[in-house]
Amino acid sequence: MIRTIRTTVGRENAVIETLVNRIKSNNLDIKCIFHPGELKGYIFIEGEAEAINQLIKGVPHVKGMLKREVKISDIKKFLEVKKIEIKVNKGDVVEIVGGPFKNEKGKVTRVDEAKEELTIELLDAAIPIPITIPIESARVIESAEKSEKK
Repeated sequence: MIRTIRTTVGRENAVIETLVNRIKSNNLDIKCIFHPGELKGYIFIEGEAEAINQLIKGVPHVKGMLKREVKISDIKKFLEVKKIEIKVNKGDVVEIVGGPFKNEKGKVTRVDEAKEELTIELLDAAIPIPITIPIESARVIESAEKSEKK
């Protein structure tokens, strides 16, 4: 059976870490714990209700367990891996859409597909400083291929 645990928003990973340590030290019959990133303040635990109650008792940032059991079909969308394909090439001009450099524009100097990271040089900086950002934090605004054709 899968149950939903309410937690303090932003503390889901800390709660999971505490719960995993408790499972190991108390040898509890818990099969799975996970937190979907898009669901703030909730984690899901698979196991018997008695074991789950014992597990969460007294854990900081746990606000309680919802009474209703969760069906796997209800949470299936959170379990499926969504791969967003963003094609970025060396020389492209990108706008940073997240993080401390949000809204800055830069030229891609290196693409690391294995780590899903870009190294870019900011265009508005007086001295070109290379920064590394996740690929999903960038939006291509000018392709290097199009620039070469002009």
